Amino acid sequence: MTRGLTRHFTTGTTKKETVEAVKGLDLEIGQGELVAFLGPNGAGKSTTLRMLTTLIPPTAGSATVAGHDVVAGQREVRRAIGYVGQGNGAGHQQLGLDELVSQGRAYGLGRKEARARADELVVDLDLERVARRKVSSLSGGQRRRLDIAMGLVHLPRVLFLDEPSTGLDPQNRANLQGLVERLHRETGSTIVLTTHYLEEADALAERVIVIDHGRMVADDTAARLKARLGDRVTLTLADEAAAASAAVRAERLHPCARVERRGALVEVRAQGAHEQAPDLVVDLHASGTPVLSLEVARPTLDDVFLDLTGRSLREANEEATAAAAEKGPQTQQQETDEHEGAVA
Repeated sequence: MTRGLTRHFTTGTTKKETVEAVKGLDLEIGQGELVAFLGPNGAGKSTTLRMLTTLIPPTAGSATVAGHDVVAGQREVRRAIGYVGQGNGAGHQQLGLDELVSQGRAYGLGRKEARARADELVVDLDLERVARRKVSSLSGGQRRRLDIAMGLVHLPRVLFLDEPSTGLDPQNRANLQGLVERLHRETGSTIVLTTHYLEEADALAERVIVIDHGRMVADDTAARLKARLGDRVTLTLADEAAAASAAVRAERLHPCARVERRGALVEVRAQGAHEQAPDLVVDLHASGTPVLSLEVARPTLDDVFLDLTGRSLREANEEATAAAAEKGPQTQQQETDEHEGAVA
């Protein structure tokens, strides 16, 4: 649970510029939920997870995880959680399997239990061929899968996954989704993940929290978020005059719909519009305005994001990438140093 959770960073050569990474986040996640934070790079998703996992303190506000305050009860929080960050967590000169066993032992598993759990995860995450190799010799995708295994080894009550699919190929991304679903189903763990993959949030999460510019702009199931936006029906008419007439008629037939016209195209967006489209086509034909073609599109989470923020998730990611490039490596390193200083 968070109340007014806020995190600011200072940037620039003089550290006088303040960046509001997270702004007054109020959030409650119940035991056993599977929740996705969806948003572009730089939206504040990872910063939120770093606060919830005690890696950096809040600038303002409060948060509790597994019943413990993230500032006053850091040790208790860390015992209850698993965390897979965006960086690599395993020692580069260690064997992958040894790292898994050591992680299990660090969380209190017996030697046999830790080894059995490590062997199970090696199979689940397709690491059999590389588990006895040094971490430094693994590919980026293999290291990512090892990091995920380390976060899962002790079956945590609360599991935080920060962009877990980054660097994975489609097959291993699907394997990971299946593993997360099974863990959630079999153990009842609370799972919170960040992602900018629309299909990942849609497929995995029971609840999607949309984050943009450090603020929560939506919180609901993916199905309800999409249903509220409505289906999009695009009609192609003979010319602009026919389209103008069709738009007026569509507004009269469906007063709750959003109707837009672009040249000879008319776009109608409304809940259940895919079911109403045939009647609309018949009505327009009867009125002497035949439809040349019809396209029906069910809403996606990208449509939801566009409706909430005025830009698509892809556009938002491109903006964030450009902004990061403008900062330059020196400024980005200052922010990293501040993160590390807060943890130390």
